[in-house]
Amino acid sequence: MEALFSDVFVKSLKRHSSIKKAIQKKADMIIENPIALGEPLKGNFRGYYSTPVKKNFLIIYLYCKVCRAKGDDKIVLCHDCPKCKDETVKFVDMGPHDEAYKKKSYWS
Repeated sequence: MEALFSDVFVKSLKRHSSIKKAIQKKADMIIENPIALGEPLKGNFRGYYSTPVKKNFLIIYLYCKVCRAKGDDKIVLCHDCPKCKDETVKFVDMGPHDEAYKKKSYWS
């Protein structure tokens, strides 16, 4: 499994460095089995998944294989979609629940 991290995700990681180990552990778990941990999102976030790191703190990510299988790649429009293998997880954003859902983070 290949893992890619958006600039937004990396900046958020720096901002939330106090829980960096918990974030790393959850990211490793997502990489191992992206479907088992994540909840598919709907509406403006169709194609994305989220999973909690802590009670009110979550990670938003894409799993290319499922995104393509459901046709969500036509909505998400990743600039690098053709170059990515199906077995790729793209970590898009993370943060407190309300913060993470305020913005729509495209993989661009």
